[in-house]
Parts: sequence; C-alpha cells; structure tokens
Amino acid sequence: MKIIPLAAESLGVRSMATYVEVGRTGILIDPGATLAPARFGLPPTEDEWEALRRANDRISAYAVRASLVFVSHYHEDHFRSDPASYVGRLVLAKDPRRMIAGRQAQRADALWKALDGQARVESADGTHRRETALELCVSPPLPHGIDGTPFGSVLVLTIVDPAERERFVFASDLQGPASPVAAAYLIQQRPTLLYLSGPVSYLERDVGRDAIERAIDHLVHVVDVTGCRVIMDHHALRDLRFAERFARLWETGRVVTAAAYLGLPEAPLESRRNLAWAAVRKPPARAGDPHVTMNDRIPRRFAEGGFKE
Repeated sequence: MKIIPLAAESLGVRSMATYVEVGRTGILIDPGATLAPARFGLPPTEDEWEALRRANDRISAYAVRASLVFVSHYHEDHFRSDPASYVGRLVLAKDPRRMIAGRQAQRADALWKALDGQARVESADGTHRRETALELCVSPPLPHGIDGTPFGSVLVLTIVDPAERERFVFASDLQGPASPVAAAYLIQQRPTLLYLSGPVSYLERDVGRDAIERAIDHLVHVVDVTGCRVIMDHHALRDLRFAERFARLWETGRVVTAAAYLGLPEAPLESRRNLAWAAVRKPPARAGDPHVTMNDRIPRRFAEGGFKE
C-alpha cells in the first residue's frame, strides 16, 4: 500500500489531502486545500500562497491517477467544489442529508448537484466495500472534535490491503481524537497507520486545557492498544509551540507530522504568520477579493478561519 500526504499544515496549507494506492486502485482522499484568510489579524504571506499553489498542483496531478474519491465532510479544506476532480470516478462522500446542517449541508447539496451525471456519487456513511485487492470500511458519522460539537460530524475511512496485512485509517478532523467514542472506534479498526487531525491547542483558551490533555490521552491510548504508527497534523500544526505542546506524543516514537512522514522539513506557515510579517510595516494589499484558486480557471472562497464551518 502506497500512502502519500499531498497537502497539510506541516506542508504550509490547511488540508489533509492524501493519495492511497493499493494494487491498481488509486484513492484520492479529502482533496481540498485552503489558507486561513486571517490569522493574528494578518492575511496570508507570499510563502503561503506559493505553498497553496504547489498543494493544488499535487492534488490535481494525483486526481488524474485516482479511480475513487472519498470526502469525509464538507469543510472547505477537505473537498473541492470543482467537478473536474471527480468526473468519471466513483465518489464516496458524506451523506448530505444525515447528521449535517448549516453551511456544510449547503455545500454538500451543491456538490452532489454539480456531480449529477458527471460522476457516480454514493453516500459513504457506514458503508463497506470489498474490491479485488482491497477492502474499504467507512464509519458512521463521528464528532468533529468533542462529543456534542456544533461543528458537525466526519467519516473515518479504513483501507485494508489483505495481501500486505496493512490497515490505513484516515480519521480527518477528530481533533485528537477529542471524543472517547471516536477513540474507541479507532481502536476497533486496528490501524497499522493512522492519519488524523491533532488537538486544537491553538484554541486552548477557548476549549480549555483539560480538553486538550484528554485528546492527547486518547491518542496515547490508541497507540498503546493498537501499536499503530500515526501521522498527526492539521489542527495540531496551527500551534506555534506544537513541538513542545505535543511532546508526549512525539516521544512515543510512533507519531510524526505529514512532512516528517514524507522525509521533508516541517513548514507550518500559518502558525508562523505573525513572525513572517514582523519585519513588514504594513501587509501589502492583493488585487481583487481574497480567493483561493484551485486551478488557473476555477476560483473559490477561503474556508473561514479558526473553528468556523
């Protein structure tokens, strides 16, 4: 099984886009990438814009190789609204009518309508598929963070390569996992490699230190019970002090960032944005509205910063 993180906070953008290849089957997971429109009251730097361009180029290149696309939920850093990335493929996506509301529901409805007749789109919630050389198992909706979160639910994808006895679990925005229910589900899946969003310590003043510590405890427990390796990125890398804040996890020797997994230097540009602008008197204005460009032709708006939908 080949697993390639395509974009992530440790690679400079808000994303968990990943490509997985088992035999002749290519799977593109959560093919979105954005920048925070404002962090520390500042807009993205040129380095961030360049990282976003590179990320979108990688996602587009691997989309061509994929026969299946998986969408865990409808926050804008996890999917593309441009149909080109999905055309002619099987798309397993979060059900737009089940445990979803607000702006996510609107985005989901728009995506499904855009793909009508363009791709084979199926509700992924709780499904199980067996292909020639692999198995796919999708969770029921799990909390996007703590139990009872107002930020909706996400799906966890397990990809099994029986020949190699590998189980890759892509757990998206579980944030730790922050929920004990989500942690129990991860243990049940028996991952050999787990990829998930880390705790939201950059928002510790809002959610509380105890919530962050519980999320760390949950991941330590998952690692202890399953013996899995872990890629932890996304929300965790928005904290400038992520190296010290999550020392308990790094010290296990089982947890790394997406960049480290790829053997690349970590570049969490958003968390360093205030430092990057520190020597600049006034951030330069960009022409036009602040748009994220998915390719040279299709503009799309940023996902809102922080915890927003």
